[in-house]
Amino acid sequence: MTTSSAPRLGSLDWLPAADRLDLLAAPVAAVLAQLDGAAWVAEIDDDLADTAAFSEAYGVPLEASANCVVVAARRAGQTSLAACVVLATGRADVNGLVRRHLEARKASFAPQDVAVAESGMAFGGITPVGLPPAWPVLVDAAVAAADLVVIGSGTRGSKLAVPGAVLAALPAAQVLEGLGRPVAPEPSAPTPAPSRPLRAPDDSDIGWGDRPTEPSAADRRYVEDRPPHWGSD
Repeated sequence: MTTSSAPRLGSLDWLPAADRLDLLAAPVAAVLAQLDGAAWVAEIDDDLADTAAFSEAYGVPLEASANCVVVAARRAGQTSLAACVVLATGRADVNGLVRRHLEARKASFAPQDVAVAESGMAFGGITPVGLPPAWPVLVDAAVAAADLVVIGSGTRGSKLAVPGAVLAALPAAQVLEGLGRPVAPEPSAPTPAPSRPLRAPDDSDIGWGDRPTEPSAADRRYVEDRPPHWGSD
């Protein structure tokens, strides 16, 4: 594993991951020396491990972070697990591209307890580094092309920063174009309907049958010419 200068990402203090193995989950620490590139680690608050909270608290842009999700793929009565790594600005196309790539009849996010037990990592900190060798690791092309990307460390108490090329070079990695699909923006609150006016825009007291103070020439003509059997007003 080569080293380079510490990255500047948000407000965090990044240290060589090899110097702080205590911040990493055991499966991550076990394979760290095998990475084909630099890896950095920063300690964070456990309660801020989820991507949105982490980004807001530490000033790391979402486009500089990647999420790793565990997928359960079912085929011929057998279920296998895989990992998908996409930028935090997107969402893995699990039921489309992932299902087809794994040649599965059905693909879905693995239950939390299964993902934790099988990976040996904490939920919210699962990372592509150190996953079981049999798992395919599907890496979005945008992640592979990133100069540096923030990922989990296997725990909720820290984050790793590695070049995208390091993830693409993992033994089980397969780079897929279009794996991450843009997240649709949250729908805005509907614009409240304007309150119904009590009267139409062209409404007036005169329109409702009241006579103006000074009758018009047409009104005077009407009064003068009305038939006698109409009676008086």
